[in-house]
Amino acid sequence: MKILFLFFIGCFAVELAVAQDFDGKEIQQDSVQVSLVDDLQVERDARLDKMLKWHVEKNREREGLDGYRVEIFFSSNMDAREKALDTKVDFLKEFPEYPVHIKFVAPNFRVRVGDFRTKNEAWKLYKQIQKDYPTAFVVPDIINFPQLKANQYE
Repeated sequence: MKILFLFFIGCFAVELAVAQDFDGKEIQQDSVQVSLVDDLQVERDARLDKMLKWHVEKNREREGLDGYRVEIFFSSNMDAREKALDTKVDFLKEFPEYPVHIKFVAPNFRVRVGDFRTKNEAWKLYKQIQKDYPTAFVVPDIINFPQLKANQYE
């Protein structure tokens, strides 16, 4: 008897969770109705719009987005440029699918690999190359925008 009672209470709770009435407008779980947002009016300070505009302009000036790369070489020796180029060539022979970036921030040459959006993606590459490049480490960097792949419909 208790099990039957709990079953009916459970069915009733599920029915309430699927659709609820909010001011005469039905809200569905699997789709968003824009009519609720259209009726919403927000009063805000004009400085907020100015800050938002500034933020959008700064993002347009930036030539990438925040992400991660794996740094495999770092040196400030006299022959650092040549060693950086050799490191790039050697890495591309082993892993041609990853982009390699040589950066010069005086007086150091750095070789960084990949354009990863998350640290976990960068760690996967780090684990692959750890034996060949024992001084490698994951660094936050401004990465290139990812290539968008066209959807292939059948």
